[in-house]
Amino acid sequence: MPWDLDIFMEMNNGRVLTLYDLGRFDLSARTGLGDALKAKGWGLAVAGSTTRYRKRVKMFDEITMYTKLVAIEDRWFYMKQSMWVKGQPVSSVLLRTAVTSKEGIVPSADVLDCMGVTDWKPEPDNWTKAWIDSEEERPWPPTVKI
Repeated sequence: MPWDLDIFMEMNNGRVLTLYDLGRFDLSARTGLGDALKAKGWGLAVAGSTTRYRKRVKMFDEITMYTKLVAIEDRWFYMKQSMWVKGQPVSSVLLRTAVTSKEGIVPSADVLDCMGVTDWKPEPDNWTKAWIDSEEERPWPPTVKI
């Protein structure tokens, strides 16, 4: 839509990330996570991400999106998503996500148990593992004020 575009008539990066959010909500609904969230009063949070943009998405391009849970740790769920136009990848994102409650982050095991999922813990591929490890080295809080 016109309000999704930047001055170059391409989809702006903020809208790309919003569409990725919607893709994760869709996955939640299709897997039963949405029902668990509603039943427990839980929410979803993004705790980190890395995005790669490679091709422009122009006005009226039809987008196909893929979303996949690729790894689970004690507190984190890692997801990969990609957008495609005319069979070609245009962007991708890797995210560290969490399920949250009023008390904080819900352990992944509790989330899976609420969904009736047992004995499933996908392990990250090498690149995802390297990103996870690099995030542990990233300083917080930021050391530079802008």
